[in-house]
Amino acid sequence: MGRDGKRCAVVIRTLNEADRLRLTLASLTRQTVMPEVVVTDDGSTDHTGAVLDMFRDALPLVTIRHDAPKGRSAASNAAAAAASGEVLVFLDGDMPAHPELVERHLAAHASRPGLVGRGENYHLRCTRFLLDPETASPRAGEEARLAAMRPAEREKLRVTRAQIETDFAAIERRASLGIYPGAGPRKLYELEVEALRQHPDCTLLWAAAAGSNQSVSRAAFMRSGGFDAVIDINEHRELALRLCQSGARMGFVEGARAYHLTHRTGWRDPLVEAKWEAAFHRRHPTLAVKLLAVFWASIADNSRVPPEARIASLPDLERRSAGTDGIDYDTVREVLLGLPPLAA
Repeated sequence: MGRDGKRCAVVIRTLNEADRLRLTLASLTRQTVMPEVVVTDDGSTDHTGAVLDMFRDALPLVTIRHDAPKGRSAASNAAAAAASGEVLVFLDGDMPAHPELVERHLAAHASRPGLVGRGENYHLRCTRFLLDPETASPRAGEEARLAAMRPAEREKLRVTRAQIETDFAAIERRASLGIYPGAGPRKLYELEVEALRQHPDCTLLWAAAAGSNQSVSRAAFMRSGGFDAVIDINEHRELALRLCQSGARMGFVEGARAYHLTHRTGWRDPLVEAKWEAAFHRRHPTLAVKLLAVFWASIADNSRVPPEARIASLPDLERRSAGTDGIDYDTVREVLLGLPPLAA
């Protein structure tokens, strides 16, 4: 229970990440405020079921199993519907939580009714080549890389359950800001957090929503209809937009930290994996939604966006979304960035 008596449900969607899920669930056993934990196994073919069984006595655990994958949004919606907590905290299965994560989210909701709370997200770059972070076993294609490492170097890659449970500082010392490694993801993270901290009246703070380590009241989530199952990238931003339109307010939750156990050398670039954009824009046909891609491209290294059209921050995105600067953003998007056209 939280300080105000509200119970929290940590909602997790997972697919074929059993060894990372084991570390995430271990982190939830060490929370200063014990949450309900609801996990949707979205059609895993690995040993996810065995990992879940491992924690049935250690956690107030509810599990849902999809025989075939239904997608990130549908998996999250199923878990939220099965939860009983008044506050939902969404985590991915590869995101161990700082011991105070639940307590911090609950305290923020107690002091700020109507909050959509974004926590602090970090990543552990050391796990990007690993199948199992605990044993430092390589993922497919990385066997030669790990075989060439000295034992001491390979040992530094490990993230263990013992560290999660008794020496969380060992996790924090290796973490860096942002969900993924790289200057681009970090810069975007810093701009989003700056907007949440410094510009609370910005009307586009929904664009600073997080895909993991985000909290909302269950009642508001259910009233909204949950995540749009058609969208599987940026579904969190689309939901946050609808919640804010209904009167919620985005806010930053200081100290609610989660740590992504990275599992790829790149990141899910929304400018490349752009199928989400048409569905998002059909539901919200606004210039602000259309300009999200221009904003992200503006802050990239060697940006192809012309200087006069670059968008430097969320407040700047808000200003540009008024459509009064005379810039042909369709040409910027479609010709310079090579993105598909969106309806006017």
